[in-house]
Amino acid sequence: MFDLDCYLSRIGLDGRPTLAEVHRAHATTIPFENLDPRIGRPVSLAPADIEHKLLTERRGGYCFEQNLLLKMALEALGAEVDMFLARVRYGVSPGVTRPRSHLLLRARSGGSSWHADVGFGLGTLLDPLPFGPGAPHDQAGWRFRIVADGPELVLQEDTEAGWTDLYGFPEQPVHGVDVETINWWTSTHPHSPFVTGLIVSSQTTAGTRTTLSDRAGLTLRERTPRESREREVTLADVPAILTATFGLEGFDLDEAGRLRRPA
Repeated sequence: MFDLDCYLSRIGLDGRPTLAEVHRAHATTIPFENLDPRIGRPVSLAPADIEHKLLTERRGGYCFEQNLLLKMALEALGAEVDMFLARVRYGVSPGVTRPRSHLLLRARSGGSSWHADVGFGLGTLLDPLPFGPGAPHDQAGWRFRIVADGPELVLQEDTEAGWTDLYGFPEQPVHGVDVETINWWTSTHPHSPFVTGLIVSSQTTAGTRTTLSDRAGLTLRERTPRESREREVTLADVPAILTATFGLEGFDLDEAGRLRRPA
């Protein structure tokens, strides 16, 4: 049985909030992080494990954990929720095809269908979008839209380079076993970027995005729709940054200087 009260307390809500209120509160409260795969721990998608990690331990998670938690919450509030798997297009070199390794949701509530996603680490939606192609939506200065590209729907963000594809997906819901299978690859395969790299991110209702990443050198970056600041950090800095910036406690470095979280 999903503990809705515990979830709502975690994201700072109570009572019977709307889908939009839940989405924004979740997206601005629970950080994105791939720390378990990065330190060699496979990610469990068992509902009890997701609740324990993200609610009881007050950890974050990546897309599968984040959006499955959101799915459980929205269903507890009466919504009907379908799952979709997308290929990330952002930053992909021409000719490269990535696996369908990003989970997003379609939530039906009050006679409307919504594109819900609180687990895109590069800057997730603050608010759900109407499902399917439509007009641009401003979210604290960040602009998103959904367009059709052949058989796929594509989420785009308005960047300095113009409308940029974030990910694309066919309008075909997937089953839990499909999500379990790609989660195993994503959290354990030696070539998975979530095993080899580090990304931790959070955002505020005002639109500030903060990201710790080692994709182009280990940096801590803060962005708004108008400006960006970043500074290089060292691995020795990471445990303190995780605690102070993202509220993720209990991490340190082992004798070899590798990130760990003792049980």
